[in-house]
Amino acid sequence: MGEHAEEKETADQPTGRKVDWRAGGGRAAGILASVVRWVGLIFAAILVLHVVFVIGEANPDNGIVSFVRGWADGLLLGFKDLFMPEDAKLRVLINYGIAAIFWMVVTGILAKIIRRVGGAN
Repeated sequence: MGEHAEEKETADQPTGRKVDWRAGGGRAAGILASVVRWVGLIFAAILVLHVVFVIGEANPDNGIVSFVRGWADGLLLGFKDLFMPEDAKLRVLINYGIAAIFWMVVTGILAKIIRRVGGAN
């Protein structure tokens, strides 16, 4: 009877290898955390690029400038009128700059949480 129980255990694992699910979860968490960080970096880069276009007085009718402005306005969240200096360029620099820092900080924290919860190193 003991022999049959051993045979059944071996039949359930045809390859004889054990799967380390924690290592796979750690890798998945690491990949997800990296994606979150890259998204934050891209969002911040769009915001900074918009600041550069405004300060450099780029042509607002240019396709690239208007595309970046559209995305930057969407990523600005509640920071649009946070500070209202009289100089329009300074207003854009401060408010969009704070939004860029926000995205970097928030995605950095999220990535760290994802790594810890997922068991990634």
